[in-house]
Amino acid sequence: MGDLLLVRHGETEWSLSGQHTSWTDLPLTEHGEEQAKSLAPLLTGRTFALALASPLGRALRTAELAGLIGVLPDPDLHEWDYGGYEGITTATIHRTRPDWDLWTDGVPPGPEGHPGESPEEIGARADRVLARADGALTGDAGDVILVAHAHFLRVLTARRLGLPPAEGRLFQLATGTVSRLSTEHGRPVIAEWNRRP
Repeated sequence: MGDLLLVRHGETEWSLSGQHTSWTDLPLTEHGEEQAKSLAPLLTGRTFALALASPLGRALRTAELAGLIGVLPDPDLHEWDYGGYEGITTATIHRTRPDWDLWTDGVPPGPEGHPGESPEEIGARADRVLARADGALTGDAGDVILVAHAHFLRVLTARRLGLPPAEGRLFQLATGTVSRLSTEHGRPVIAEWNRRP
């Protein structure tokens, strides 16, 4: 059975400033493009039974610059819908809600089409992605790679480890990194985290 590789996209202006970024499709910064290119050696020599990416440009561009071929966009890999907190930093939110925590309090509704999501809703999307990955990980076809976003991949990691979605708060995930989820004695484990060349 192969491993599940998680790639967080490279830096954007808002990831650098700490602004919540879900549907706002910002391009990678120049540094973000360099981060994405630098991931190629970490992925060379692996066979991928399935390669999926968020449909947002920053994830697809990261996949391209990292040298991945045959990547399929999957809407379930989209970042957490931050609703009314899109483009706002946690520090700004804390000015009016000092005890606010994304993982427990969620977000207020945003503009039409962006009602915001709860950890449980993200967890349901992560479970669908994991089911699809598990289907590709059977046998010796290779690994599965997912190119997506920090909060979504943190929830997916929690779900892979059998934890509730909100426990994604335990896994800090930097831009332009590769993480690897594997198994040990038949149980899912974190084999590598936040790896850079």
